[in-house]
Amino acid sequence: MITSKVGRLLPRTEVLFVLLAGFWGTSFVTIEVGLHHFPPILFAALRYDVAGLAILGYAIATTERWKPQSRADILSILTIGVFIIAGHHGFLYLGQQYVPGALASVIISLTPVLTAVFASAMLADEHITPLGILGFAFGVAGVAIVADPNPENLLSVGIIGIGLVFLGGVSFALGSVLTQPLETDLSLPALQGWAMMLGSGLLHVLSSARGESFAAIDWSFTAIASLVYLTLISGVVAFLLYFHLLDEIGPTELNLVAYLEPVVATILTWALFGQLVASTTLVGFGAIFAGFALLKRDALFEVARSLSPTAGRA
Repeated sequence: MITSKVGRLLPRTEVLFVLLAGFWGTSFVTIEVGLHHFPPILFAALRYDVAGLAILGYAIATTERWKPQSRADILSILTIGVFIIAGHHGFLYLGQQYVPGALASVIISLTPVLTAVFASAMLADEHITPLGILGFAFGVAGVAIVADPNPENLLSVGIIGIGLVFLGGVSFALGSVLTQPLETDLSLPALQGWAMMLGSGLLHVLSSARGESFAAIDWSFTAIASLVYLTLISGVVAFLLYFHLLDEIGPTELNLVAYLEPVVATILTWALFGQLVASTTLVGFGAIFAGFALLKRDALFEVARSLSPTAGRA
C-alpha cells in the first residue's frame, strides 16, 4: 500500500532511488568479475558475513529494538535468511557462472511479477485478476524470450544458468511474500542484519558441501575489489538506502528499482567488456515490465499521478 509520502517525492529521494538502482545494477557485473576468482557459494557467503555484521552493528547502535524476542521475530529472520539471502544469492551466484551479469539482471527483474503472483496465491487480501494472469504470462514469456530455447540448446550451460538465476528470483519473491503475514516490530536493519548472518552461515554450509575451499580463492586485486564493493557498496550502503526509501516511498514504487538495474548492468557491461545484450533480451525485458505493469496497474497509476507536475494543485 502506498503512503501519502509518495505524492511528495523530493529531488533528494529521486537521487537516492537512482543511486540504489546503480549500486544494485552494478552488483550483477561485479559478481560476474568476482566469479573468476572465487568459488560461487563461498563468494556469496563471504559477502554477507561482513555485510551482516555491519548492518547488525548499525542496528545495535541506532535502534532500540534489535534483539529478536518473539516467535514472529524468529520466523521473519528464518524466512529472510533462508529464502532472500541464502536461496536467492546461492542460485544467483551459481547461475552467473554461465550467464553474464546484464542478462542475469534482466531475469531477476521478473521478481516483482513473481512476488505479485505468490501474494495472490498465498495471502487472503491479495487477489489476481484476469489482467493479472495475463501479466504473469507476459513475465514468463519475457524470460522465455531471453532464454531463447530450442531443442539444440535445452541442456546448454547458458540455459542452465538462466534456470538457476530464475530460481534465485523465485526464492526472493517467495521469501518476500512469506514474511508479510509475520507481524514483527523488530527494527528493519536488525531484521536484515540477523537474516544476513543466518543466510551467510547457510551459504558456508552449502559451500562446504560442494567441496569449495578458501584455497581455491585467487586473492588478486580484482578479487578483493569485487568483494569489497559487493560487501560495502552493494551490501551495506545499498541496504541502508533501501531501508530509507522503503519508509519514504513505499514498497510498490521501490519495486521499480528492479527495472533500472538491467539498464545499469547493460551500460557497465558495455563499458567494461564492449558487450551489448541481444535484441531478444531487450524484447524479453519489455515483456517482463509489461507483465508487472498489468499486475500492478492500479498502484502504478497512483504513482504516476503522484509524480505528475500537476499533482497536488487545486
